[in-house]
Amino acid sequence: MLLAAVSLSLVGQTTQKQLEEKRKKLEAEIAYTNKLILQTQKSKKNYLYELNLLSSKINKRSELVATLKSELYELEQTIEKTEKELVYMNDELEELKKEYAKLAYFVFKHKNAYDKLGFLYSAEDLNQAYQRLRYLDQMSEFIRNEAEDIKQLEQKKEETLNELKAQNAEKKSLLENENLQLSSLEVEQINKDRLKDGLVKKEKELKASLKAKEKEAARLNTKIKEIIAEATKPNTTTGGSKIYTPTPEEKKLSSSFAANKGKLPWPVERGVVSESFGIHQHPVLKKVKTKNNGIDIAIAQNGEARCIFDGRVVSVSSITSTKKAVIVQHGDYFTVYSNLDKVYISEGDKVTTKEPIGRVHTTLNGETELQFQVWKGKTLLNPSYWLRHR
Repeated sequence: MLLAAVSLSLVGQTTQKQLEEKRKKLEAEIAYTNKLILQTQKSKKNYLYELNLLSSKINKRSELVATLKSELYELEQTIEKTEKELVYMNDELEELKKEYAKLAYFVFKHKNAYDKLGFLYSAEDLNQAYQRLRYLDQMSEFIRNEAEDIKQLEQKKEETLNELKAQNAEKKSLLENENLQLSSLEVEQINKDRLKDGLVKKEKELKASLKAKEKEAARLNTKIKEIIAEATKPNTTTGGSKIYTPTPEEKKLSSSFAANKGKLPWPVERGVVSESFGIHQHPVLKKVKTKNNGIDIAIAQNGEARCIFDGRVVSVSSITSTKKAVIVQHGDYFTVYSNLDKVYISEGDKVTTKEPIGRVHTTLNGETELQFQVWKGKTLLNPSYWLRHR
């Protein structure tokens, strides 16, 4: 029973610790997103980018509130267990003290040597006298142990009471934090609605911007497919058909890349996903959907992109007059880092995990966003499944 109780207690502590770590990460991400929003607000122009960041922050804030609720639940469970432990300790102390009082009274009655000798001499034979002597010695040792048990239990009770006080203080702090986050969430939702209302009036401007972005994405997509086709063009003939056969080094790299799915580092040191992979409803334009072949990561100005895994640079291309894209091959896999205004590497270079490969472009409106993609051959993949969860 004791082992089961300890195991459950350890599980509870682990869950609480994990929730606390998650809360701290979310709070840090929200603080960083705030920094990006303030940076954007200085331009007073890029409202759509601000809206995307605000939406991301609201999602994180909602997740934070849910985490706080989970933390509170776990803490309340812990407090309940602690209170039960205290009740159990009080009952056990009461029993120990009663036993100790009885034993102490018995010892008091036989406290002097004469009484002890009388107790021994009154034995019917030598064996009984020996057994009585052993009994008295064991009684003395037992009462000393009882006294020590009471002392230790009193100390444990004091420690548990202090734990309970700390847990209740933490619960109060979490409740205050939850109320603060809910208030912030309400304000942010109002700001989001205000931004959307303002952007609705700029429909023509938004459509023009979206069209330009789609053209840029199409150019990038065409370039990526060309580079991948070139990198995987047939190099052997099997059964009369020409196929691409990777080198032993490429096979090893592919296997290693695949084995690290969900554990790969982010392509930036710090950032916020402003748009996820796939098809999305436009945040403002009704009946308009957008497609993202990767994920957009908002970062601070002058932020750098970094390689997520060892590989070889197969392309450094200009997508527009100010934006460049880098494609890195990892055996059968390819990673794409787009929207760079400065590139530190060249085609053919070998790059390592977390090596900086370029500076992310910042628009006149203060938007600094890396477009990141993952491909396996000619198949597009969701980068979120490959990157380590933050």
